[in-house]
Amino acid sequence: METGEIEYKSVGEFLAGLKKEFRGDEKAVKVAELKKLEQEGRTMEEFMQEFKKMARESEYEGRLLIEEFKRGMNRTIRRKLMEVENQLDSIKQWFRRAMVLDQNWRESKRKKERLKG
Repeated sequence: METGEIEYKSVGEFLAGLKKEFRGDEKAVKVAELKKLEQEGRTMEEFMQEFKKMARESEYEGRLLIEEFKRGMNRTIRRKLMEVENQLDSIKQWFRRAMVLDQNWRESKRKKERLKG
């Protein structure tokens, strides 16, 4: 462009080149977002939906993906999952088990509140 020559035939071609050039940075941003993600007060289902979306975009998989999932979930649920006799090997197993424990934990909290009130 400095010499006055046009390197791209169209704006679309320019944008495609630009996107290709910065794809690595995009992935790094998605990884950073995944590492910051936490369940906090959300249900496990809500947390998992966002986690799955970010995981796809980060391209994480396998053990690394499991470690990020564990790190972001509610501490009580994580502790219970870590205490299981048969360790979970796949992210799908972690998702299923976390959903059940989260539902049980929330039901237990509701029952305690009813008994107090």
